[in-house]
Amino acid sequence: MSGNQVALVTGVSSGLGRSIATGLVAHGFSVFGTVRSGQAPPGVTPIRVDVRDDAQVRAAIEQVVASAGRIDVLVNNAGAVLTGAIEETDIDAAQRLFDVNFFGAARVTQAVLPHMRAQRAGRILFISSVVGFLPAPFMGFYSASKHALEGYAESLEHELRALGIGVVLIEPGFMHTSLDKNATNAERRISDYAAARERVSASISAQIDRGDDPSVVSDAVLRAVTQRSPRLRHPVGKGASLLAKLRRFVPASVFAGSLRKQFHVDA
Repeated sequence: MSGNQVALVTGVSSGLGRSIATGLVAHGFSVFGTVRSGQAPPGVTPIRVDVRDDAQVRAAIEQVVASAGRIDVLVNNAGAVLTGAIEETDIDAAQRLFDVNFFGAARVTQAVLPHMRAQRAGRILFISSVVGFLPAPFMGFYSASKHALEGYAESLEHELRALGIGVVLIEPGFMHTSLDKNATNAERRISDYAAARERVSASISAQIDRGDDPSVVSDAVLRAVTQRSPRLRHPVGKGASLLAKLRRFVPASVFAGSLRKQFHVDA
């Protein structure tokens, strides 16, 4: 794909979305970015939309097509984080999380697909996570939402392959963002989980502080949209590729023990 292509990135006001949109602009793409609050980065045409709202999503896609004539690249980045033990997390809160992380991406994809099918061309990217293929203690529903996204994307890739539309999963490890600070915490607190929850939270915050700059994700997105035939999965960041390999080939009990040690789950 060349620099005159049109890209739509969801959730561009901060973090990974802002970095991705900025990188695409620098590479010559005409970039539209959705924002629910906050501002789009320079060079990005902002569109106010909540990905949880069907009508807003449909109107946003029509706005992009009316303005630019087409959509060549969709980057489903908008997301939220929910922390806490699974037992501490109300199902309503989990549903709200899925409505952004999973169904939000599905809504935007559904609205874009008719235009890409008509073009017989396009590329759809999903910003997943290493916890899309790994467990995440005390982020269980967040991990589940990313697992769901991965299953959806892989199924979609099979359906769209013959139509000239590519599907890519970007799977970042811990990035140096405000992910932990912007997370929603489960409202209930159960004392039996308190010590482990605090250890895991401290471990995650430390790994985020040491994490890669979001530009490594932006670079991965650029490679995925400019390569002729990108692979489906792109682990990104320190150790992400190694984790993907270990998950596949190391005995489950050994891998699980290593993960608990990394997150300080056990006392």
